[in-house]
Amino acid sequence: MKTAPVDPALPLLAAILLRDSCSCPECRDSGSGQRLGSVTDLPADVSVIEARAIGDSVEVIFGPDGHRAVFSRAWLAEQGSPAEDDRIEDAKRLWTSRDAAAALPGRSWPRYQADERDRARCLDALLRDGFFLLRDVPCRAGAVLDVAASMGYVRETNYGRLFDVRVEATPANLAYTGLPIGPHTDNPYRDPVPTVQLLHCLATAVEGGDSGLVDGFLAAALLRTEDPSAFEILTRTPVTFAYRDATAELRATRPMIGVDPRGRIREIRFNNRSMQPPRPGRDGSPERTAAFYAAYRAFAEVIRRPDLMLTFRLGPGDCMVFDNTRVLHARTGFSATGRRHLQGCYADLDGVASALAVLRRPRAAAVRGAVRAAVRGAVRAAV
Repeated sequence: MKTAPVDPALPLLAAILLRDSCSCPECRDSGSGQRLGSVTDLPADVSVIEARAIGDSVEVIFGPDGHRAVFSRAWLAEQGSPAEDDRIEDAKRLWTSRDAAAALPGRSWPRYQADERDRARCLDALLRDGFFLLRDVPCRAGAVLDVAASMGYVRETNYGRLFDVRVEATPANLAYTGLPIGPHTDNPYRDPVPTVQLLHCLATAVEGGDSGLVDGFLAAALLRTEDPSAFEILTRTPVTFAYRDATAELRATRPMIGVDPRGRIREIRFNNRSMQPPRPGRDGSPERTAAFYAAYRAFAEVIRRPDLMLTFRLGPGDCMVFDNTRVLHARTGFSATGRRHLQGCYADLDGVASALAVLRRPRAAAVRGAVRAAVRGAVRAAV
């Protein structure tokens, strides 16, 4: 494979990468920006014949077919830096309970709806910190779906588009009892797991039932520092989580701590209620199983440290939104007298990231788009 020559205007990039990235009308659809051909349509012996600066862009002529492409300097500069995954620990702000307490005053739902900048700050907090809290969401059934729709799309599951968290006579899940529930992530038995969870408080006239959040990425990072062997075991040992009721039977197998190819923390799956007994396989041994349980216990002890648990009480109208692949949630037990009612639903981080990216687009571009749409509408009306 030939590479582009070193040139003041052109970084050292593979010629095939540049040719494959051409955005001219022959190579890309003008509306969607998607490629019109396959990599097999490109010459196998692509080379750069010439590259010359034209203002803030660089024109490149390729061999052997003489195809011409123009790249902005900004785009070329981006290619010189490695692509980053915004789901990994390096893209997050890790927190203890003291660090996160400042976010608890929350933001107002009416302001969130009316002010795009406020909504962008909330979505950015969800992606960076793993959670945010909205106040003054109307105390009516289904309002949590409106919150989810403001940042993406509702993920429907076997629990429905939304679910009620309250005491039931014959509960199919411990969440529907008054029992305390330790820190956990939801639906680890699902593939893919819902990546965003929303819980909206409709009533809380009971003693107890306080909520808690733990930064699972910080807990895993602490385990890595304090007990590297335990961290390693939990990143490479597949764990099966399962759930079944009258209408569903779900199962997924993943490590408790998911990492990227460079070993950086990317996902937490932790739920003692749905974890199945580990199966060491033919090459397993009692010693390996014992080592897994020791690592599991060490991680659980870090997660339960008081300085990691952000504890607060949801009041009617409060809606908690959090990253279900990172933040573990919990609640204290509550009495059978009185009424505690939360409604929840699931969404996904890709929808949140998309909504935030659209909010961050230059306002001028949005205005231009609106003008073009108005012109097209006027032309259609005239025709």
